[in-house]
Amino acid sequence: MDTSVTIIGVVFMALIGIPLYFVMRGQSINKKRIKTILAGYNHYRFHISEKQNRKVLLLDSEKKAFLLINFNHKPETVSFVNLNEVISSELEITTEGKDNSIATIAFAFQKENSPQKKTALFYSSENDQVGQIQLNEDFRLAQKWQKLLSDCLTL
Repeated sequence: MDTSVTIIGVVFMALIGIPLYFVMRGQSINKKRIKTILAGYNHYRFHISEKQNRKVLLLDSEKKAFLLINFNHKPETVSFVNLNEVISSELEITTEGKDNSIATIAFAFQKENSPQKKTALFYSSENDQVGQIQLNEDFRLAQKWQKLLSDCLTL
């Protein structure tokens, strides 16, 4: 009886421990990548940050800088925008198909002396493996950060 209880306990520990190990390992790898990327922007102090769905948004409202790191793309994409060179920002939403489902959400920044806009891709339906499950969360987060960026530009 003691042997069977021990075997069941070891199996349960393995079922819980192995996935937990891989999750912790993945998070530590992402933290190392974020630190490596931020080392290139060490003269900025990104005091406002948020992480969601393998995306990291960072804002330095004092020196006016925005950084978006998206780990959903291979390799990860890093979009940096110096907000001192930007007049305005807005969300660009593109739709596709007959039902007008959202295909992409991007932050679009209008530079001062340029007719072109710089865009930072935030959400893409290609990277949403479950079929627009992340869309609602990402759309709300994009709206929140669009307001933060607009407030930062007006200061």
